[in-house]
Amino acid sequence: MTKKVNTYPKLHNAAWPGLVGKGVPGAEPAIDLDTMLRLTKNAEADGQRFDGIDLILAKPHFDMNNAAEETKRIAEKVQSCGLAIGSVVAPIWGGDGGGCAYGSDTDRKKFLAQVKKTCETAAAWRKMNLRPSGCIRIDTAGGVVDWAKDPEGHQKLIAGTFSEACSIAADYDEVLACEGEICWGGIHSWKRMLQIFEMVDRPQTLGFQADMAHSMLYLLGYNAPEDRLLPENYDWKDRSVFDAAYKKMTDALRRWTVDFHVAQNDGSVFGSGTHDKTGRHCLPDDPNGKMDIARCAGFWLRDEDGLTKRFNHLCWDGCMFPNVVMQDQKTWNNVLAAMVCVRDQHGWK
Repeated sequence: MTKKVNTYPKLHNAAWPGLVGKGVPGAEPAIDLDTMLRLTKNAEADGQRFDGIDLILAKPHFDMNNAAEETKRIAEKVQSCGLAIGSVVAPIWGGDGGGCAYGSDTDRKKFLAQVKKTCETAAAWRKMNLRPSGCIRIDTAGGVVDWAKDPEGHQKLIAGTFSEACSIAADYDEVLACEGEICWGGIHSWKRMLQIFEMVDRPQTLGFQADMAHSMLYLLGYNAPEDRLLPENYDWKDRSVFDAAYKKMTDALRRWTVDFHVAQNDGSVFGSGTHDKTGRHCLPDDPNGKMDIARCAGFWLRDEDGLTKRFNHLCWDGCMFPNVVMQDQKTWNNVLAAMVCVRDQHGWK
């Protein structure tokens, strides 16, 4: 008998692990987009393959200063691999031409300019029928130390910047997804992330990008010990305590969640190059991984009524894996197998 498999959500890989934490002194070289596309195209697990790829609009993958030609060039590359484009990361950081969302007026204008350029490119791919789903990914582009100099004042600035970004995105029928990472000021804890969403209050345009590795660190209170949900010296064998904490966080953020990353975490932090320490991404079969991936994904993908069916695609995020791991095809076969397992349990036909 032929196995009946779920076909939704679609399964995407991410291109940005080829760039994040790489390409600067002290870090490994960046991995080019062609390599990331090849690894994605060739991945296979139980007869299934990736449906698409999520992109970052930063050099060397994408030159925002030559956006029109780059949009066409990337479209041809992705199409030749038989893949779709999904969510797109806006290059809103200072080193990529943007600026801090709670910084100076100039910084905030640069942030918004990059959001606008990203929306233009993403919308163009949608018009090409190459991008059937996905959001525009943002963060605050500023660290926790600077944010802590004026927490409430900076929260107001972030909310103001994000509100303006929402107006830009709405003009292009795009949705912004703010990824909760412990390294970005103002969104470094689950409570602060929730505060921003409530301050902006534009749920149709601004939502949460839940990455399983990053969001799990919210439970441990890195950079925000006052908001930790797991006790200090927590025994990872006590799953009932973990489940209660994880449920509290996901119940608070699920209704805002518009984009989802499957990932694994070992309960530690890691940084590389210029990227500050954040939740360490692990391979799906890492013996130190703290999550049953498919089971924990269900906390995000299901509510009291069952499947939310809010996402037309899932993405894998493996930022800051060593290059030798990144360029091994077996890595992506195993990643794809983990994602298929998530879809088998929480997907639909």
